[in-house]
Amino acid sequence: MAKYRNQLPQLSDRFFIISGGLETYLVYQKKMNLPYSATFPVLKSEAGCEVIKDYLSQFAMIAKKYGVGLIFQAVTWRASPDYLKKLGYKIEDLPGIVQQAVDLLVDIRNEYETETTPIVINASMGPRGDGYNPTTIMSPDEAQTYHSTQINAFSQSKADFITAFTLNYSEEAIGIVRAAKAANMPIAISFTVSSDGRLPTGQSLKDAIEMVDSVTDNGPIYYMINCAHPNTFEKLLDPKEAWVQRIHGFKSNASKKTHEQLDESKELDDGNPQEFGQCNLALLKKLQHVNILGGCCGTDIRHIEETCKACCNTST
Repeated sequence: MAKYRNQLPQLSDRFFIISGGLETYLVYQKKMNLPYSATFPVLKSEAGCEVIKDYLSQFAMIAKKYGVGLIFQAVTWRASPDYLKKLGYKIEDLPGIVQQAVDLLVDIRNEYETETTPIVINASMGPRGDGYNPTTIMSPDEAQTYHSTQINAFSQSKADFITAFTLNYSEEAIGIVRAAKAANMPIAISFTVSSDGRLPTGQSLKDAIEMVDSVTDNGPIYYMINCAHPNTFEKLLDPKEAWVQRIHGFKSNASKKTHEQLDESKELDDGNPQEFGQCNLALLKKLQHVNILGGCCGTDIRHIEETCKACCNTST
């Protein structure tokens, strides 16, 4: 049974950090091969489970050190039908994959959670296509049908809620929200933006959020932005605007490079962890309703600790 599904603690004003940067950590620091950026196959081996557990436990220790909440991401971002097939799995394998990924987080939560550090388990999902370059646009109905398989598996697990990360067009987000509603799962929507601050399709972030909210009756519990450096979106966010108030978190990239440059990069760009923390502080000072911060590509525990150092006194 999910612990927080009916009362998510991050919906209060408590400050939360998010585990993140796992894919680039595994590829560049652990020298693992991750086809399609899928991390769930790592759980096939006991050694792989230990690598992920050790990495995520660092975030739990940081959260306890600074007395903040923590959102754990299950390694299920690519555990959806198309990628299961590409990676040699059967659709029937999905419930077991989800259960293993979520149960690993439950075990870590049982070890580290305290009254001052609630740990919420997030079932992570991603777009059907490339997060940086959407080549096929589904209708909301098509997206709902496709993503329902994964979302239904999440609903049968101990995951507290879902976040759909690195989405790049509103129709897919609408379908995902509808599928989550049908499964009685709380869901957050996280869009990514290009260097011009727009979604990779060219749609503005404002239009995307307003469209999803309008069609789904404000279905998402909140919105986020991920897989982009704060430089690409901070200037676009006016706290006086209603759509900006719907954004409650950021999982930013360490690098200031564009999506195209990151795709072509052969080496990890981990940016400057201290500067990363200061960028997050600037976001919090400007957007005082935001209470969820983490890291995406190129980040690791250093970036999150610098974020805590910079932001905790501001956010509490």
